[in-house]
Amino acid sequence: MYWTDLTCFALPLQNEMCLATQQLSKQLLAYEKQNFALGKGDEEVISTLHYFSKVVDELNVLHTELAKQLADTMVLPIIQFREKDLTEVSTLKDLFGLASNEHDLSMAKYSKLPKKKENEKVKTEVVKEVAAARRKQHLSSLQYYCALNALQYRKRVAMMEPMIGFAHGQINFFKRGAEMFNQSMDSFLSSVADMVQSIQVEQEAEAEKMRVSQQELLSVDESVYTPDFDVSTPQINRNLIQKAGYLNLRNKTGLVTTTWERLYFFTQGGNLMCQPRGAVAGGLIQDLDNCSVMAVDCEDRRYCFQITTPNGKSGIILQAESRKENEEWICAINNISRQIYLTDNPEAVAIKLNQTALQAVTPITSYGKKQESSRPSQNLKNSEMENDKIVPKTTVNVPEPEQLIAPGTPIQFDIVLPATEFLDQNRGGRRVNPFGETEDDTFPEAEDSLLQQMFIVRFLGSMAVNTDSTAEVIYEAMRQVLAARAIHNIFRMTETHLMVTSQTLRLIDPQTQVTRANFELTSVTQFAAHQENKRLVGFVVRMPESTGGESLSTYIFESNSEGEKICYAINLGKEIIEVQKDPEALARLMLSIPLTNDGKYVLLNHPPDDTDGSPSENRGAESEA
Repeated sequence: MYWTDLTCFALPLQNEMCLATQQLSKQLLAYEKQNFALGKGDEEVISTLHYFSKVVDELNVLHTELAKQLADTMVLPIIQFREKDLTEVSTLKDLFGLASNEHDLSMAKYSKLPKKKENEKVKTEVVKEVAAARRKQHLSSLQYYCALNALQYRKRVAMMEPMIGFAHGQINFFKRGAEMFNQSMDSFLSSVADMVQSIQVEQEAEAEKMRVSQQELLSVDESVYTPDFDVSTPQINRNLIQKAGYLNLRNKTGLVTTTWERLYFFTQGGNLMCQPRGAVAGGLIQDLDNCSVMAVDCEDRRYCFQITTPNGKSGIILQAESRKENEEWICAINNISRQIYLTDNPEAVAIKLNQTALQAVTPITSYGKKQESSRPSQNLKNSEMENDKIVPKTTVNVPEPEQLIAPGTPIQFDIVLPATEFLDQNRGGRRVNPFGETEDDTFPEAEDSLLQQMFIVRFLGSMAVNTDSTAEVIYEAMRQVLAARAIHNIFRMTETHLMVTSQTLRLIDPQTQVTRANFELTSVTQFAAHQENKRLVGFVVRMPESTGGESLSTYIFESNSEGEKICYAINLGKEIIEVQKDPEALARLMLSIPLTNDGKYVLLNHPPDDTDGSPSENRGAESEA
C-alpha cells in the first residue's frame, strides 16, 4: 500500500501537480513510520528523506510540467520494485510455507510411530521422509531469508534512485533551477548517490556471504536433520531459564478421544506462551510459577511431559520430538517454576540450585563423619546428672542412614491436623467459634506453667524414624526433607507459633490463635539444631499407638531465630519437670530465670555462654547458680 500510494501521489498530472507534490512531501515524512521487519541502516535513509521533503515543499509551485520526466525517472523504478522485488519475496514466502506444511505432515507421521511395536521398515521410510522434508524446508527458508536480506537493501535503493531522478529533473527542467539549487544541493545529491552505491556494494558482499553460508549448511551430514539422532548420548543443558521450539499439544475432543496439534511454544518470564503459525504474537498457555513438571506415558507416544498447577490439578500434556528436547523442556520449566528469572543473575542461580539438588540426593554413608556434636543437641540419656556435675561426652559411632530412617519413608509437608479439626477434638464436639478464637479453658495447663516462650517457625516436614538414641536421626531427616522439597519444587511453608512451656510443646496458628498440634514435653525424646544452618531445628516425639506399641516421628522446622534458643527452652522445660520432685532444686533453678510482669518465667535472649553451647552444660551452669 505504501508503494502504491507513493506512485499515485506522484502521478504526472499537470493540473494537480501542486497537490501531488504536497502529498509526496507527507509520504516522505511517513517513511519512518513504516513497519519493516528488517530495518538495518534506515536512520540515514530517514534523515535523507526528511531533507528531500523540505526541498519538495520549496518546489511545490514549479511542478507543473514534469509528466514525462516523473514517469521515466521516478514512477518506473518504484513500479519495478513493487512488481519485481516484492513479488519475488511473496513467491518465496509461499514456497517456504508449502515446504513447512510438508515438514509438518512428515513430523506428524513420525510422532505417531509407536514405541512398543516398532516396524523398522516403516520407521526408516518415515525418517527419510522427515529428513527430505527438512532439507527442502531448510533450502526454501534459506532462499526466502536471502531474498529478505536483499530486500532490505533494494527497498532503500528504491527510494533513493527515484528521488535522485526527481531532483535532477527539476534542475534540468526549470530555468530557475540554478537559483534554487546551489552548490550545497549538488554536493548533497552527490553524497546521496555515493551512499546508494555503497549500499549496493554492501548488498553484493552480503549476497556473496549468504551464498557461502548456504554451501556450508548444505554440505553437512544428513544425520543432523534426522530427529533424535543423538538418542544414546544427548548433550542436555539443565540450567536453562528460557526455552523455545515446536511441541505437540494434546487436546481433548471428547470423553475418551484426543487430538495432537503441533505448535510453537516459548517461555517469557514466568509464562509459557504459544504462537500458532501465521499469528502476529503468542498467547498465554500456562503460568509456570510454583508449577511442577514430570515425564509421563501418554497414548503410546514418546517424550511426553505434563505440567501440573500449584493446587495439584493436572495441566497440559506436551510431546517433544526427541529425548534431548524433552529433558531440556522439563529442566527449563522446573527452573522457571522456582522464579529464578527474577534474580539478578538467573544463569548462576540455576547452576547453583541444580548442583545443590544433585548433592542433596547423593547417598551419604555417614552423615556425621566429622564427629562433631551439635551445640543445641540434647540426649535424654546424658541429661541425668548427679550432684549437678557435667557428664563428659563420649564418642559414639554414627549409624548408617538406613538404620536411622527406613528407605522410602513418606514425608508429610503440612502440619498434621488443621486448626479447626484439632479444636473440635479438644472440645469434645462442641460448637466451633466462627471467628477462630480459642477459649480460655482449652489448655488450662498454660496458666499454671512455670515457663512460657514463643518462637515463630515454619513447618518443613515430618516423617517416621527408627530410633531416637542419637541426634543424627534429626540431621538425616533434615537432609531428606530439604532434598525432597528441592526435587518436587515444594517451596510453600506453613508459618506457625511454637509455644514452649514446662509441660508441652504447642503449635499455634498465628491468625486464629488455634492450637494445631500439642506434644507432651515428656514425649520429646530428642531435639537438635543444624550444625551449619542455625535456623533449622527438629525434635523427635515418641507417641503410643492403638496396637499397644510406640511410634517415633521427627518434626523439622525453620525458625526466625537461632535453633539453639528453641533447644535451650525445651531443655529448660525438661529440667523443670525433673526438679519439680525436689522443691529445693526447683527453687534454685527458678532463681536463675527472670520473671515477666504477670509472674511468668521467660528465657534470656540467648543461652548462657559455655564451651560448646550444649544444653546439658547450660543446665549445669544454672544448677551451680
